[in-house]
Amino acid sequence: MSRKELTDVFRVLHVPGQPVVMPNPWDLGSAKVMAHLGAQALATTSSGHGFTLGLSDGGQVTRDMALQHAADICAAVDVPVSGDFENGFGDQPETVAETVRLAAEAGLAGVSIEDTIVPRADSYPFDLALARIEAAIDAARSVGIVLTARADGYLAGSYDQAEAVRRCTAFAKAGADVIYAPLVDADTARALVATGTPVNLLAAGDMQGLTLDQMGALGVARISIGGGLARVTQQIILDGTRAMLERGDFSILKGAASSDEVDAMLNP
Repeated sequence: MSRKELTDVFRVLHVPGQPVVMPNPWDLGSAKVMAHLGAQALATTSSGHGFTLGLSDGGQVTRDMALQHAADICAAVDVPVSGDFENGFGDQPETVAETVRLAAEAGLAGVSIEDTIVPRADSYPFDLALARIEAAIDAARSVGIVLTARADGYLAGSYDQAEAVRRCTAFAKAGADVIYAPLVDADTARALVATGTPVNLLAAGDMQGLTLDQMGALGVARISIGGGLARVTQQIILDGTRAMLERGDFSILKGAASSDEVDAMLNP
């Protein structure tokens, strides 16, 4: 499918109360496997991608790196892909708008922009945060890409959930296609849904204990996992390597995936 067709599919997948599960692969192999297993859409993860490069999340991956990573994943799968582009790789609205246009050129069906100042654990003042999202929305409309506006200050610890609602409400009124405030509770999720704009919910914190149906009952339209599955994989690396080096215990290898099964997904 063309990028336009994939973008059209991506928009239709956002149904409040019937959320699409959008896993976050961190490399081409995980993207291919997730798509083969039936994922209808995927999204990159800045933390997971950074780990594959030996870099930490939050400003160490450059825009060029993120764009190339996104383009590679888009070329590897035939489902819509949304790009986790952190704060848009710059402070000024003009830079954010350029990033959104470049995201479309990379083949992405969607792109998310945060209100965080990386690498600092802080957020842009409200007026600047809104101006940045307004610029992103204008750019997204000009190139036909789904724009997710993120209020990450609660996740970063720079403001409370009430401020996350205030910001997402402003982003929704400005015309964002999707709004997203990571790690908020169920009441806040319902408040975001009340804006009428599709809401992305992160399956983390208290939310990861809910089922898909329970998340859907909140009225959200999309569920992502961020770097969650990548972090699970990292934990296996930590546990397995420690066991081997510290105790001479190789038993973790008994849980390995079948190479035949995985190869069949990588080369269908």
